[in-house]
Amino acid sequence: MTTSLILNVIGPDRPGLVNAIADRATAAGANWLESRLANLAGQFAGIIHLQVPDNQADALTQAMHGLETQGLQISVTRAQSAAADPAARMLQLDLVGQDHPGIVKEISHVLFTRGISIDELATECVEGSMSGGTLFRATARLHVPTSVSTESLREILESLADDLMVDVELDSPAGA
Repeated sequence: MTTSLILNVIGPDRPGLVNAIADRATAAGANWLESRLANLAGQFAGIIHLQVPDNQADALTQAMHGLETQGLQISVTRAQSAAADPAARMLQLDLVGQDHPGIVKEISHVLFTRGISIDELATECVEGSMSGGTLFRATARLHVPTSVSTESLREILESLADDLMVDVELDSPAGA
């Protein structure tokens, strides 16, 4: 039997952090299933999903906490399987527009009030080549319940996009 562990890691970025985490995971016989790692404002930040033999989960947790002496903050959570709605579908939301406060709040509120879960969200601010201003870009994978039609979701997002002065696209995710 195996245990899924989710690691949340943050600390000053420097070479060797991923290697230190991977060394401890491998030593415990863990399989690195997925991760999202980034340098955000000079900080190494990441979330990692490991699968480890049950009898090694506590030892691996302790080994990961040992990295805290190197300036990392690490939390380890035993993952619980979430009951997924088998009839729900995945959609991808792409958004781009002039950056300003409140974009994520407004979009996430629309999704929340319709029972839509955000499975993954990636955002960035980039310099606009044509406009000279800062552009905000977001890509989200959405888990949409059957009670919400794609067309009604598209309509409400397009209406909100007009208010926020952003462009949105809603499609099936690539590879789906």
